[in-house]
Amino acid sequence: MKRVLTSNRRQFLVALAALVLLPFMLRWFEHSQVYHPSRPFETTGRELGRPFESVEFRANDGPRLHGWFFPADATSPRADWAVLVCHGNGGNISHRLALTGALLRTGVAVFQFDYRGYGRSEGRPGEEGTYRDAQAAHAWLRQKGFQGERIVAFGESLGGGIVSELALRETLGGIVLQSTFTSIPEIGKELFPWLPVRWISTIQYDTRSKLPRIQIPVLVMHSREDTLTRFAHAEANLAAANEPKLFWELSGDHNESVEDAPRITEGMEKFLQLIEASGKRNSGP
Repeated sequence: MKRVLTSNRRQFLVALAALVLLPFMLRWFEHSQVYHPSRPFETTGRELGRPFESVEFRANDGPRLHGWFFPADATSPRADWAVLVCHGNGGNISHRLALTGALLRTGVAVFQFDYRGYGRSEGRPGEEGTYRDAQAAHAWLRQKGFQGERIVAFGESLGGGIVSELALRETLGGIVLQSTFTSIPEIGKELFPWLPVRWISTIQYDTRSKLPRIQIPVLVMHSREDTLTRFAHAEANLAAANEPKLFWELSGDHNESVEDAPRITEGMEKFLQLIEASGKRNSGP
């Protein structure tokens, strides 16, 4: 009898420990699926053969952040425009020089930065933290002399969820959703259909629900070959966005489409023309 009681007590304690640890395990699993930061740099920024600044700035809750600012050519008619790049959930800014080069070819300045916990930025990533980081990068561009209406926020994958929130917090000229999901719970239930993702998700990045409140031009860039963020996400985001809006098709799988530099340059050129035309209409005759 004593052995039975001891065995039952052990089983009870194991079950109790599992219940106590389960929420922590779920939070760890969720965080590890959403954020894949990398500290080491694979490029120096000099590979583009253009002048640039390596800058440090702070989020309003403390972490010191790092980014690269590439000015536009002085003779460019868009020298007073800047594209703020909010990258995807993996790597850091050193992995995205092809994207930077594609954007620079439209004649704008480009500012790419790392969220907290990525690259040379301090801290640990989280949803609200990434929103604050984007606001800090936006503030840095404003201090640099760029008007809010002439800052376009480019969101790559996870970055699309960040720029959609940035558009509700700060003044922007437009946002780009490149290979962006509708929300973390939506893509989570596709990737992990056996989990009750909607019930356990604490990280949202709910892009689609924010788009109806965004009153600036929106560009959706997506590939039909994307096996991670399916094309249906792009269709849903585009449908939720207000006019003026534009869809631009890319090629390749999720991590390949951002390397499609010629198509990104062409799509961004069309979008900048749309923003410029929209601004002229709103300013009257």
